[in-house]
Formats: sequence, structure tokens, C-alpha cells
Amino acid sequence: MRVPGAPVGAGVGLRAPHYRAFLERRPAVGFLEVHSENHLARVGWDWHVLATLRRDYPLSLHGVGLGLGSARGFSEAHLERVRALVEAVDPFLVSEHLSWGALADRQLNDLLPVTLDGAMLALLCERVDRVQTLLRRRLLVENVSAYVRFRADTMSEAEFLAELVRRTGCGVLLDVNNLYVNQHNHGEDALAAIAALPPGSVGEIHLAGHLDTPLALVDHHGAAVAEPVWALYRAALQRFGRVPALVEWDTDVPPLELLLAEAARADAIARDYPLAWPVVPARAPVARGANVAPDHGLAALQQQVGDALADRGREQALRPLLKDGAVARLALYRGNLVAGWERALADAYPVVRRLVGEEFFAGLARAYGKAAPSQDPDLAGFGLRLAGFLEGFAPAAAFPYLPDVARLEWAVHCAYLAPGLESGIAPLGIDVLAQLAPEALDAARFTLHPSAALLRSRWATVPLWHAHQPDGPALPARVDLPSTALAVRPGWQVEVVELGAFDAAMLEQLAAGATFGQALDAALACGVETPDLGAMLQRWFGLGVVTAISTD
Repeated sequence: MRVPGAPVGAGVGLRAPHYRAFLERRPAVGFLEVHSENHLARVGWDWHVLATLRRDYPLSLHGVGLGLGSARGFSEAHLERVRALVEAVDPFLVSEHLSWGALADRQLNDLLPVTLDGAMLALLCERVDRVQTLLRRRLLVENVSAYVRFRADTMSEAEFLAELVRRTGCGVLLDVNNLYVNQHNHGEDALAAIAALPPGSVGEIHLAGHLDTPLALVDHHGAAVAEPVWALYRAALQRFGRVPALVEWDTDVPPLELLLAEAARADAIARDYPLAWPVVPARAPVARGANVAPDHGLAALQQQVGDALADRGREQALRPLLKDGAVARLALYRGNLVAGWERALADAYPVVRRLVGEEFFAGLARAYGKAAPSQDPDLAGFGLRLAGFLEGFAPAAAFPYLPDVARLEWAVHCAYLAPGLESGIAPLGIDVLAQLAPEALDAARFTLHPSAALLRSRWATVPLWHAHQPDGPALPARVDLPSTALAVRPGWQVEVVELGAFDAAMLEQLAAGATFGQALDAALACGVETPDLGAMLQRWFGLGVVTAISTD
């Protein structure tokens, strides 16, 4: 029986390069899928686009950060953020991975393979029960590409998933590209895996491209779907019927037309098969009792894997625990770990990256990641401590202004993640001042925009930042001149302006809760030249700095 409102056509992942095309053209596609972790903050342009498009397309939330199989370090805070996101967008599907990604003291931010044994099955059943009960809906669990398997495995991945479905009522997100990758990497039988999953268990199928490397086939989502994967798609449709299918393409994102053509091919193939929908319950059974304590052996094994990823010298200790002693393939996970650090820092610190160059930045990301390991499944906050790290990072001594540039970039990054128009927070126009008597203005308190941040620097931080923006001005003649920055996001873009000393003193006082009169007195006491107050207020309101005025 088909769930009402569920899509029939194939879907695609919604990625930033295609936002404008979807907003302007609304191309025909069965549904859109987004990574849950990209929208947890529910603010900014990304959220605006998603909130707009969900009115026209069915939406699937695909999580990559829960780490259901993490024996230690499972984040209840992250699960709560996912719950809030699910409630906000009401997707027709919610999915996660059969993987782990956390240790007791750090997050590895990857989809690491679980041991396929009874201890892990007990842990996964408890975790899936907990997630489904909290979300109040059925969870789909995806099979993953694995570059190592464990000698402790007592069942195949498909057998494991089938038992997980039986015990929890969850569904399976069947990634047929991952089946093909694991068939190549480990000699597993992809068709046997399809046959091992019970009819009615599969709620979605993923299709993606892969990369052939000397170590293994890698599920990189950066190419067209290969012909053997299309063949597995047909086999899955034959067994499970026509369920929602998604084309994943996350790296080297192609023009939208190419992505839609892949989805159209999936649709054309699926038309030869009957429409189906999982018959297992759409809502999960009630969780069964207290949390399962993670098995000490699982925790110890995962700690060994994490230690080997952090220190190549410790990987040989894992050789007896891996099938075929395949320690060399740990390099693929180690590469994922470092690449994740570099991507997260590059997103937050593009100017720092341009100032120091690609090679230096890559080394900086590695050093920072080891010194300040990720503590959150969401990497948006990973760069929080970079400015302080740079102050003690000897290779950065040639760039003494770098920590302050990093502080400004972090303020810009945080401004993008602060509430704004999408949260109903709108800047005031200067016309509101005309309604205030002079004495009322003196006693008024200004509420500054949640994104507003002031930063003082002994370096020309603001001119340096502007010089590294698209079509920005030339580099400043001197970098050893002080500057004060204001970063604010009144709309969709963050504005960065350089403030004079009087403006900065006033805004600092207002941000601390002073009245306008008190702030004015404090700024005058600084002994700096008094600007045209009318022009100053015009500037503030023009930048969208003020969101409320209280005269109580």
C-alpha cells in the first residue's frame, strides 16, 4: 500500500549550485533530499531555500551525523536538533546510516563500518528504537560502503539489516551503489544481499557514482551512475517494487540538467515494475525498556580504530582484527577525516585560506584537527578555536595579523548562522526615530541585530578582508594600522564595515544594555572626535543594525 503523498518519481539531492534554478524554474522531479546536518540551524539562505521549495516538492531528510553504532559519544543533543528539524519540515522520509562516528572524547564525522555481530545488533536496536520513538516516525537505515570488514562479523550486512527491521520496525534505505562497491572491495554478493532483505523492508533506493582507486572502489558521489549499478537497481525493483529512488551527486556537482537526466533514467527503468510501498508499520513500536549499555568490546574496538586514524603508527595493532588484515584501507578513512576538517575550515575561513595558500592551509587544518578535535556531529562549529590556535602556531608567525583575520571570519560565519529574516527578525527603518521625542531617545535602549558583532584589531583586518572578496579593492598599503569591524546580516548576505572609534564605542555600550544617552556620554568620554550624529544613525539603520527600540 502506498503512503499518501509519497512521491512516485525519482528524486535528486538539493545542492547549493542548483538553488537558483529550482527557485526560478521549479524543474520537474519526484522529490528533493537534503542532508539533515546542513539545515540544523534553520537560519539563513539555505533554510529560506528549503522552506520555500518544500511547498512544491516532497522532502526527504538524510542524516549523516547520528552515528547510530557509536558505542561511546552518541550525541543526545544532536538527536534533539534532528528532532526539531523533522518537526519543522515534516519530511515524507527520514534516514540515517548503519555506521558509527564518535568516540568518548571526539567526533570523527564519518560513516565508519560497524561490526556485524550480536553485540552491535543489540546496540543498534536500542538506538533505532530511541530515535523512532523521539521522532515519532519510521527511520530508514542505509547500508554503507565499507573499506574494511571485521573478523568479528557473524553475519552479512543484509542479514544484519533484516534482523534490525524485524526487531524495530525500521525500514532500509538500500544504496545499490554501496552494494556494488562492497562486492568489489570484499567479494560480497550484491544480488544475495538484495535477496536477504525481506519484501516490504526497503523504503528508498539510492543511486550514485563511484571512483576506482588503487586501494578500493570509493563511494565518492562524484560521477554518473555506472551500468552495473543500474543493473542492481533493476534487481532491487524486481524484489521490492517501485519505491522512491534518489540520484546522489555531492562532489564535482554537475549542471542540473545532467542530474535531472540521471533521475529521468531511473524513472524510465522503474516504469517496468509495479508500484510498491513498505508494508512494515510507518510508525515505530514503543521503545523496549532502558537503554542498552554499549558492549565494552565494541567500545574498545572503536577506540582502536579512532586511535589508528589519528596515528598511522597504531594501525598495525588492528591487522588481526580486520578481514584480510586490510590496514592499508584505513588510509581512506584517515583521508576522509582530514578532508572533513579542511572543508569545514575552508567554509568558515576563505580569507585565511587565500592569505596563506592551499598547501599551508591544508597543513593548518591537519594540525588544528589534531589539537582541537571535533566535538559535534555537525562540523559548522569546528573552527571555533582557530584564532586562538593560530596565536601559538609557529608556522603562522610570518602572518601576525592572521588570528585577527580569523576572528573576523568567525564573526562572519556566526552571522550567517544567526537568526534573521527567516526567523521573523527584521531591521527597523530610521523613520521610527521620528516618532521619538528627544528625551525619549535619550532614555531609549536599542536592540541590535542577533548577528551583529564588533571586533577591534591592531591590524588592518577589515581592509584585508575586503581585499579578498570578489571584485574587492586592492590590498592595503599597510597592515599594521588598527581597524574596528562590524559584521551584521540583516538580509541574506553578511555586511562587513569598518567603524570609527566613536561609532564603535556607542555600539559597544548599546550592545551591553546602556541607554542611548548613556552610550553617548561614554563615547564622548573617550576623547575621540564626535561625528555627525544624524549621519551615524543613518549608517546604523541603513546597515540594519537595530531591530527594536524600547523606551520603558
